[in-house]
Amino acid sequence: MTGTGVDLTVTARRRMLPAGLRIRYRLTPWWVKVIVVYLLARVLTTVMMLVLAGVQGQNPWTGPHPDYLDFASIWDGRWYDIVAEAGYPKTLPTGQDGTLQQNAWAFLPGYPFVVRGLMIATALPWSPVAVAVSFGLGLGAALLFYRLMALRLPGSVSLFAVVLFCVSPISPLFQVAYAESMYLFFLILALYLLLRRQYWWMLLPIVVMAFTRPSGLAFALALGFHVVYRWVVRKKDAFPMRERVASVIVTAVAGISGIAWPAIAGLVTGVPNAYTATELTWRSDYIGANHLLPFAPWFQAVDWWFSVWLRVPAWLGYLTLVLILALFALSLFSPAVRRLGVDLRFWLVAYALYLLAVFFPQSSTFRLLAPMAPLLGAIAQPRSKTYRIGMVALFLVLQWGWLLLCWGVDGADWSPP
Repeated sequence: MTGTGVDLTVTARRRMLPAGLRIRYRLTPWWVKVIVVYLLARVLTTVMMLVLAGVQGQNPWTGPHPDYLDFASIWDGRWYDIVAEAGYPKTLPTGQDGTLQQNAWAFLPGYPFVVRGLMIATALPWSPVAVAVSFGLGLGAALLFYRLMALRLPGSVSLFAVVLFCVSPISPLFQVAYAESMYLFFLILALYLLLRRQYWWMLLPIVVMAFTRPSGLAFALALGFHVVYRWVVRKKDAFPMRERVASVIVTAVAGISGIAWPAIAGLVTGVPNAYTATELTWRSDYIGANHLLPFAPWFQAVDWWFSVWLRVPAWLGYLTLVLILALFALSLFSPAVRRLGVDLRFWLVAYALYLLAVFFPQSSTFRLLAPMAPLLGAIAQPRSKTYRIGMVALFLVLQWGWLLLCWGVDGADWSPP
């Protein structure tokens, strides 16, 4: 064979190899791709966390240079540990001046009770079981997230949305002793069933997630939007009686589930507002003891962060808040977000209203934005390789920044995750 023939053969083989790889990739089941993405993302996060743990000094939860499991169980992980080991106090703790102190009632029982059950079954301590539960449910959430996105978007876009989901700035929550993995698993399952209009199947995930993270009322509001919308468009999109009954009952269950934990806290402690009063103790360091007034926390936060902390005129804060809300509202009508469908947009609006009504913005704001994960489906839609590589790189940089700012402990507890 001549030199030219050899060159042609090599060239042909090189051309065939990428084609073969492409075919093999296309034949790979979607769930295998998601699992690989999730595992690779968790390896990257583990490296970041081990680097931080290696330079972590003495802190309220661990000694210097903790191992991974201890480092992954700090902050709220210790509160969940308290719930798993000791349950909830029947009497609310107060300080010498009579003011209510931070206590376990702020942490819902779903996640710590699941971990506690596995601790009993395996005879293992809190940290390894808690991290394993978060890791496993995070994988389940990623698999469900692909299925949810695939209901509205092409497969390649859905997979890239999963990539962003797995490397997002707050994705370390998938491998620490926090309840977010469990909550996102059941939230995404409930949203998937909602889009499939399988209302009765939604009952279990709705109840479980309402006892995992405090946003049951937000989901009830989203369901309310859904029911009203289906009624309005019933001539174009049939809304048979059986679905009307099922959707209304499921909405009612979601609403009841949303107020169940505050009611239980009130009954057990004898203090009707035990849950909300406990939640407010976490913001008292910023603005002092106060009562919950719906939609006031964001304005209180503007006054504190801009006037007190930054020492700039408060009107700059109000302008910033208005701009953020305006941009969010406009984004809901962008072509990319509209492709997600009306029901996912209802959820985004309902959850945003919930945060505006009850949440005081501070460092844990980033974590509380996790339920807005469906927006990643809009961010994932551009097909440019440069764009996609850039977004992954940006998310990884922001993830490192989040770990530095919120997870690592520098001796001052001002930026809890």
